[in-house]
Amino acid sequence: MNAWRWLTTPHPDPGFSRGKIGKIALRFLLFLLLLTLVQFLLNLTPLRPYLQTWWGSALVVLLMYVPFFRFLTLDTPGAGTRFGAPPPSPASTSRVQRRREKNRYAGVRKAPPRGGRR
Repeated sequence: MNAWRWLTTPHPDPGFSRGKIGKIALRFLLFLLLLTLVQFLLNLTPLRPYLQTWWGSALVVLLMYVPFFRFLTLDTPGAGTRFGAPPPSPASTSRVQRRREKNRYAGVRKAPPRGGRR
């Protein structure tokens, strides 16, 4: 597997395993390495007096962090996921199928198919 693909693919399991923590740490170290390189190169320019202040360094970190935000937060759980959520039961799955079939006929004059004789 390609190293970059391995690093940018989210881990499918919830929680923090040893491999997931290793990926997050490696991403963070790559970000710090790139940030250090950018600050070193900017110190060679006439901007050096401004970058030596706390606000100059904070501005560089912020300008670097914004594009890397998605890369650094790849494995965090989304808003709709729950760690302790059980898998959907077969009853709710059939309910979802019925609702999907009913919505398929939404906006059509003919009624959806009904089960049994009426």
